[in-house]
Amino acid sequence: TLLVNHTGGSDFILLGLFSQSKHPTLLCTVIFVIFMMALTGNAILILLIHSNAHLHTSMYFFISQLSAMDVMYISATVPKMLMDQVMGVKKISVPECGIQMFLYLTLGGSEFFLLAAMSYDRYMAICHPLHYPVLMNHKICFLLASGCWFLGSVDGFMLTPITMTFPFCRSREIHHFFCEVPAVMKLSCSDTTLIETLMYLCCVLMLLIPVIVISSSYTFILLTIHRMNSAEGRKKAFTTCSSHMTVVILFYGAAIYTYMIPSSYHTPEKDMVVSFFYTILTPVLNPLIYSLRNKDVTGAMKKMLNVEPVKK
Repeated sequence: TLLVNHTGGSDFILLGLFSQSKHPTLLCTVIFVIFMMALTGNAILILLIHSNAHLHTSMYFFISQLSAMDVMYISATVPKMLMDQVMGVKKISVPECGIQMFLYLTLGGSEFFLLAAMSYDRYMAICHPLHYPVLMNHKICFLLASGCWFLGSVDGFMLTPITMTFPFCRSREIHHFFCEVPAVMKLSCSDTTLIETLMYLCCVLMLLIPVIVISSSYTFILLTIHRMNSAEGRKKAFTTCSSHMTVVILFYGAAIYTYMIPSSYHTPEKDMVVSFFYTILTPVLNPLIYSLRNKDVTGAMKKMLNVEPVKK
């Protein structure tokens, strides 16, 4: 009964980004533009990859998976936040909060592992080019991507029920723009040391395994690039890898700050800025990083735009 009284009785209040801003209307417009850019950029990238036979390779298959994750990731938090600002509502029900938490944990976790799978794919392409078509065929890529989604969902299924079943008897105000685990846990009146330790261990595994895969892959890649005789081959390999490394640094850096740095170093303002960075800005940057620096994608885009007239 204690749990029902405390958790099921009332809604949470998301204080959000706009309560901190001197110009909430301008910020709302900017976030809406960023949201539309993220949706459009990722949708175009998925469309190009699926419609162009030249892009039906493992690298682009993983990029399309990343774009799909980004579309869902940004859609789990931003539309609710914008609608609340427009309607003048700040409430979020307990079930809605749990769903939002589960989605961002699952999608964030899946993205960690997908970035590791992508680095492994680059390692196979650059270090074992002759065996690459066999070792990274469509079936293996599909299994790797499925594994990434599964491991991400384990994170969601583990942390969401634990967090949402804590008795909340302090203020119902969440100092955040969505239901992020650390922000929700601050409202609990019981001892959260155990879940904080569990979350830390969970994130160590979620980050450590992909980081080992990524750093090992790039160590071998850099050694192989260094040994290449062809300047053109070296340049192409370096461009492909630097795009991926940019995404990895952006995403992992923000996640390490949120989940692995002790809470004493955190402030609600800092947490919101970091979360804004990886939940809203990263999904809009990913398609730009992968398309603008990639000749195959820009070539496919030009081909799609320059539609040849039908011959009579």
